[in-house]
Amino acid sequence: MNSDWKDALGALMGDLPQGDAPAPEETPAGESRQRGRLRVMRDKRRGGKIATIIDGFTIADDQIEALASDIKRSLGCGGSVRDGEILVQGDRLDAVVAFLRTKGYKV
Repeated sequence: MNSDWKDALGALMGDLPQGDAPAPEETPAGESRQRGRLRVMRDKRRGGKIATIIDGFTIADDQIEALASDIKRSLGCGGSVRDGEILVQGDRLDAVVAFLRTKGYKV
């Protein structure tokens, strides 16, 4: 009885080319749906302090939060996520751009 359905499936599959199924396209963690380029800029905030702003995200908010956490941990600085953009404390433009490029983002 079990061989009947296997034979029927084998007959259906016989017309398809044999070989491995193509692997799904792999992307770096957190970049599953990012489209386009990100903008990284310096901005002077309250109290005259400089911050580095990253915006232009098209990914989910939880992925932005995870990316912000990775950036802050890697650079050893503070920051936050608000309204779909990441704010990194300090003038870290070059370091942020380098980090994002290693993660596969277009900056």
